[in-house]
Amino acid sequence: MITACPECEHKIDLPDGTRLSEIIECPDCRCELEVVSVDPVLLVIAPEAEEDWGE
Repeated sequence: MITACPECEHKIDLPDGTRLSEIIECPDCRCELEVVSVDPVLLVIAPEAEEDWGE
């Protein structure tokens, strides 16, 4: 599965077995990306992890 990074447009070849909600890293810009669809393949910039401060 080949798609493009939404940040830098670098072509990314995802391995077979890539799953929905999987987090991958763009090999070019190092941006963390989330797989939001596998057919067709669609990546979005992964949300930043937020601290809950024990709440």
